[in-house]
Amino acid sequence: MPAKKVLIIGAGIAGIAAAIRLAVKDYNVEVFEANSYPGGKLSEIKQDCYRFDAGPSLLTMPQYIDELFKLAGKSPSDYFTCQKLDPICKYFYEDGTQLNARADTETFAREIAAATGEPAEALIKYTANSNDIYHITNPVFLQKSLHRLKTFLNWTTIKSILRLPKIDALRTMHRANQVFFKDARMVQLFDRYATYNGSNPYIAPATLNVIPHLEQHYGAYFPDGGMYSITTSLVKLAESLGVKFHYDSKVEEIVLEGQKVKGSKVKGEFIEADIVISNMDVWFTYNRLLKDHPALFPKKILQQERSSSALVFYWGINKQFPQLDLHNIFFSADYKAEFDYIWKEKNIYSDPTIYLNISSKYKPDDAPEGCENWFTMINVPSNTGQDWDMLINEARKNILAKLSKNLNEDISKLIVCESILDPRSIESKTSSYQGSIYGTSSNSKFAAFLRHANRSSKIKNLYFCGGSVHPGGGIPLCLLSAKIVSEWIEK
Repeated sequence: MPAKKVLIIGAGIAGIAAAIRLAVKDYNVEVFEANSYPGGKLSEIKQDCYRFDAGPSLLTMPQYIDELFKLAGKSPSDYFTCQKLDPICKYFYEDGTQLNARADTETFAREIAAATGEPAEALIKYTANSNDIYHITNPVFLQKSLHRLKTFLNWTTIKSILRLPKIDALRTMHRANQVFFKDARMVQLFDRYATYNGSNPYIAPATLNVIPHLEQHYGAYFPDGGMYSITTSLVKLAESLGVKFHYDSKVEEIVLEGQKVKGSKVKGEFIEADIVISNMDVWFTYNRLLKDHPALFPKKILQQERSSSALVFYWGINKQFPQLDLHNIFFSADYKAEFDYIWKEKNIYSDPTIYLNISSKYKPDDAPEGCENWFTMINVPSNTGQDWDMLINEARKNILAKLSKNLNEDISKLIVCESILDPRSIESKTSSYQGSIYGTSSNSKFAAFLRHANRSSKIKNLYFCGGSVHPGGGIPLCLLSAKIVSEWIEK
């Protein structure tokens, strides 16, 4: 009997991982990617003598990457290596406070106490709470589909359900953080983790306080070849398993026979498939690829609030700054106002929190000698028709003013090359509706249950993976979505 053919739409990290998992099971897998390169958001930009990781810049849970190589009987270190970070991140506050987020919790707690006066015990209690939330939610909300009865018919799930009050879903992240910490700087530091999935800490449930656990307990890492080496190493693995990648091959339609997948149309050509997996944003999957079948749309899901987006300036800087690290945060003086601008005004605050990633700190060939590559990002609203050219111009001025003040140097005079990524180009390059990085927001306490399932309930043999569906955005969750899809197909 010939192997079943699987057609995957999009060579994002989840699509590649799904291809690997199914190829290991002897499926005939082909991946169709609209761009000339793989990776989706996890790609790279080269300009002059500088290289930048285009999107995700922080790696946590590398064991999910290693797992893919082990499934294929390969040694992960033959393809992909990374190093653990310490410190994880450097924080700069408007009052002059500087903090190094150390990898060891007790060391970090002492650093906090020395810099802010917050008792070390506060962080110890906070990380214990984050650990509890993780161990309650991970077996059910992250590792399994919430849309299969089987998920709920086992003792592990029952134990998690009995402990649901401990996931702290009834108060906001900000309110919970105010209880754990008395110092406003510490509240702000841990409120920031809401941005890891494009949400608002003043609205999102405190369940999201699970996120620091991934960083503090499991560690943060930097791939030795840069973040894009995650993509290239997994593509290499997939190809060694017989997966075929087709670039510059935009899928135009998912072809149905009744309410069952028959294949897809690419460049006007019909390609038959037994199974189709969309790694495209679920909104575009329906509205572009299934536009002739509106009766099959999950209308409520497609109307959900989108996550925030990002504005990134990729700057080649002709100087080195020893006071900076790989990951740097320059906080806004008024965090509440910043989030109000993003979520209520759909605008950009004049004093935005700046994330500055400099991969040349760990990978020197990403910049010429004596120089640095600055990935300079702020959180912005998704695209709903704002005047982005005007907003970008104003944001650039404000970012340069803030960095110049903090670093006692006119940064504008050090920029030798520049590229820009904004919500419009995020949408056009990665098919992310409105440029929202994480699909829908997690501002609702029920957000985990409201994400689109990894399988269509109305179209047989249509599956979904990636950041716009369960369990969510970010590299670890995208890899888990691929795992959930492959297990569902197998069973």
